[in-house]
Amino acid sequence: MPIHKVVSNAEEACKDIQSNMTLMVGGFGLCGIPENCISELVRKNITGLTCISNNAGVDDFGLGLLLQGRQVKKMISSYVGENAEFERQMLSGELEVELVPQGTLATRCMAAGYGMPAIYTPAGVGTEVALGKEVRNFNGKDYLMEFAFDSDFALVKAWKGDHKGNLIFRATSRNFNPLMAMAGKITIAEVEELVEPGTLDPDHIHLPGIYVHRIFQGVNYEKRIEQRTVRTRS
Repeated sequence: MPIHKVVSNAEEACKDIQSNMTLMVGGFGLCGIPENCISELVRKNITGLTCISNNAGVDDFGLGLLLQGRQVKKMISSYVGENAEFERQMLSGELEVELVPQGTLATRCMAAGYGMPAIYTPAGVGTEVALGKEVRNFNGKDYLMEFAFDSDFALVKAWKGDHKGNLIFRATSRNFNPLMAMAGKITIAEVEELVEPGTLDPDHIHLPGIYVHRIFQGVNYEKRIEQRTVRTRS
């Protein structure tokens, strides 16, 4: 029996995401984020979410929309500096925050995708990051034990994908998306262009479809730029 991964839209793809679940969300700030899936979660108004993502977007876009609606209970992130509402909720105690070094965040995603329960890293040794964690010494150097992430769903966004779930990412929008797609128990991929199997050049595929469980063609992408930096006109 063939495995049918294509769904019609974000509503169908996210139909069984419920309150109090843990979600891995691809992207880096506003670059390569699953805009359609995030909008659907806002519409569903589910709450108590734990979100694993590099950061939480900005106040009025990306994961910032979920923060606005008090839908996120905990953020596991590496950078949180561009979202005033995030800062307010964190400092007021409304939002639980686990700050993770960016390389550790990526490696914990990778470990989950590889089926490894934990990794050892020197990042964070001797800092607040190490509080309550096992430290082991290898060849005279201390390393922290960090657990692989455990999530209910991974939400990712790609440029192109086929009906089998094979994905191609465009430029820097690749960022955390492949790692989080590998790590999710159920991975939902939204793409700008959905094509028939055999259309994509195998040499250009960044993530094989074995990691993707549901895929749909998204709509109305804004693809905002978080920080636009341009040269002063002469």
